[in-house]
Amino acid sequence: MNQVHLVLLWHMHQPQYRDPESGTYVLPWTRLHALKDYWGMVELLREFPGVHATFNVVPSLGLQLEEYAGGTFNEPWFALAFRPAEELSGEDKREILARAFQVNHERLLARWPRFVELYEWSRAAGGAQALVTFSLRDWRDLQLLSQLAWMDEYWLEKDPVVSRLATKGKDYTEKDKAELRAKQLELLGLVLPAYREAAARGQAELTTTPFYHPILPLLCDSDIARVANPGTPLPRRAFRHPEDAREQLRRAREYHQRVFGAPPAGLWPSEGSVSDQTLLLAAEEGFRWFGTDEGVLGRTLNVGFFRDAAGLPANAERLYQPWRFQPGGKEIAGLFRDHHLSDLIGFVYSRLDGKEAAADLHGRLRHIGESVAAEHPLTVCLFLDGENAWEYYPGNGRAFLREFYRRVQDDADIRPLTGSEAIAADGELPASRVIFPASWINANFDVWIGHSEDVSAWDLLWDAREAYTRAVEARAKGVQSAPAETALAAAYASLLTAEGSDWCWWFGPEHSTANDAEFDALFRKHLTGVYLALGRTAPEELGKPIKRQPEHAVKLAPAGLLRVTVDGRDTSYFEWLGAGLYSPERRGGAMHGRTYYLHELRYGFSEDCLFVRIDPFREAIEQLDDPEFRISIGAGEEIAIVVMLKRGRVSEFAVEKNRICLLNPRSVATVAYDRILEVSVQKELLSLAGQTQLLLGAALWHGGLPVDVLPAEGALEIGLGEEHSAWELEPAT
Repeated sequence: MNQVHLVLLWHMHQPQYRDPESGTYVLPWTRLHALKDYWGMVELLREFPGVHATFNVVPSLGLQLEEYAGGTFNEPWFALAFRPAEELSGEDKREILARAFQVNHERLLARWPRFVELYEWSRAAGGAQALVTFSLRDWRDLQLLSQLAWMDEYWLEKDPVVSRLATKGKDYTEKDKAELRAKQLELLGLVLPAYREAAARGQAELTTTPFYHPILPLLCDSDIARVANPGTPLPRRAFRHPEDAREQLRRAREYHQRVFGAPPAGLWPSEGSVSDQTLLLAAEEGFRWFGTDEGVLGRTLNVGFFRDAAGLPANAERLYQPWRFQPGGKEIAGLFRDHHLSDLIGFVYSRLDGKEAAADLHGRLRHIGESVAAEHPLTVCLFLDGENAWEYYPGNGRAFLREFYRRVQDDADIRPLTGSEAIAADGELPASRVIFPASWINANFDVWIGHSEDVSAWDLLWDAREAYTRAVEARAKGVQSAPAETALAAAYASLLTAEGSDWCWWFGPEHSTANDAEFDALFRKHLTGVYLALGRTAPEELGKPIKRQPEHAVKLAPAGLLRVTVDGRDTSYFEWLGAGLYSPERRGGAMHGRTYYLHELRYGFSEDCLFVRIDPFREAIEQLDDPEFRISIGAGEEIAIVVMLKRGRVSEFAVEKNRICLLNPRSVATVAYDRILEVSVQKELLSLAGQTQLLLGAALWHGGLPVDVLPAEGALEIGLGEEHSAWELEPAT
């Protein structure tokens, strides 16, 4: 049997969930995976000293782990989960019902019959019944079990507090909740030290990823997507900023050095994305090896790795070895993951008994060693997420991992090595002058640039990058109004964050989650942060969602002409009778990690005016200091009405036509705000010749950031003509 060098790389990653405006963690996944996965995955190696593994820690994840470890984080779900049940408001309870069951039902929720019981009870009437019928006992149990489900297997079995609570299973007290809260804070502080210790004892190699997890080849040149897929849609203007790609690499190395005490030798490029240009940058910045997928190697060598019935790939001797690349005269080694075996761990073995799955994987490795003839050791690479697969396994995958680690540790023909160890052990490496530009998904970049939503995101990123570039140039020329260095640094940090791959992962049809809206909003907030830091007003487009998911809403067309007194109050029952209506199914306050401020939108016509009414959620909007409404009207030309509030009253308003501010807005519009916003716009302002419809949208901005928008999926289309209770159609001129 040929010697098998097994390279396990566990990729640990979460995007930056901290809202740039409020500093709060919009989503809790970093904390929850830290408690359930990150510590336990590396700590498990202690039981198997003969097993060496590689852990890739993305810096954007590491930053969050540091903040959580410091205990100073602001995460609303954490605060709500441990809030005394007696103090829960109705909105708090809705949020708990929305969040508590976002957990694997088969493996995690089902462990506790009481958790299942609460879930079944909560389903009646879409949760509305639970708001009335749940007792304080029910709310306490739901709060605690929603957190207990995310605790590591070790703590569930060995820790006195956690194991006692797990055994108790129901009838929890406020004291129990306080103890679990304190235990979570304690455990969050153990995560990063565990990785440092594993590296220090030589059992783990720690690698990194470009800081905010960007797709480096697309940062260098977005047009490169057409190499792998000539039909890929592209942004209007190519995004070409290799200097940003280099900065993402530099910051990653600096962070890694600070946190782990040594620079990383290995690089897992975000999503395994590589190109000649990015490999040159990586080599110049000091990386000695990288990892990606077999599909990239196959397209580089123009060979296939098709499996036979036993799973053995064609051209196996070429796949199962490190390769040497020489971009621009530099040198960097590459490791290529076995896609088939990695996917068995990620998606298949969770349905088997842990020991049975481990035996199957071990047997497949031995079959490779027995079947592939080569003059070098066979380097088999298993690279995959280190957190997401395990909640689908019985016992969070620990039985599978223990059995697999035990088998490979005891097998003299298999050596579990780190990436650097495997490359060093292989001796002279075969060389390739170039690498095919692609990612680990289908050996192309379609997930991040292959859909109109992705393209919209790249266009917005281009605009923000251009604004930053101009500000830097103004500073270099000594322009008096140019931003200060601190402002430029803040803008660049926001820009680099927005360059991360996670935002486009959720755009387009390939992936979706209950948190799509939060990811969309975070991306646009990071871009808005660029403009704010530069002292500029963010473009209106950043107030509109990219992910066009229609809300469940009541939509009514106008049924007659209106006679509205613009005073900011619902003056009479008849005033808005017959108006068009857009009323989504929303509740005020925080829901799914976000807050809704806009309740519904009404609109309609008189002979010479368009009327718009916005009803906000009063309690929510009163929490904002001096927000502003922005109403956009598309009719041949783009009209925007910007209404600024101060202490709950209109302080001033502006009317823009094609982004040019009119000198006398009161001649063409009237606005008023008291309990509602009412706006009238003179027909003469709009260019209606040849138009059959208007486009209408409303947004609320605060602190230079878009915080809510109606409709969420884009502008309302409002038909013109008498049959729509609107102005008559005007012929084109």
